[in-house]
Amino acid sequence: MLKQKAVYWAPTGFDASGKPEYGSPVEINCRWEDVAKEFIGTDGTTQISRSIVYTDRDVLLGGVLLQGELDSGSDVNDGTEIKGFDKIPNLRVTEYARMAYL
Repeated sequence: MLKQKAVYWAPTGFDASGKPEYGSPVEINCRWEDVAKEFIGTDGTTQISRSIVYTDRDVLLGGVLLQGELDSGSDVNDGTEIKGFDKIPNLRVTEYARMAYL
């Protein structure tokens, strides 16, 4: 199901001026769907996503995803911030569906 690629930057904190800082980019397997879907944000309000990205690993809120493969031109400023994340196990809890809301 996860036959596409995306570049993920994990958040590492903030610089002195309050601008977010990120770790090194990593290429992940995903399924990227550009759909509007309601989700509950960290503040408890209902929000609408621009995209849902099914990922092969947990991702952090505030991180950034960019559709496509990692290359020397991959720039965090071209990606989209992760606003929500859900992780749902299968019945045997052997696999998880991970969804990042952008």
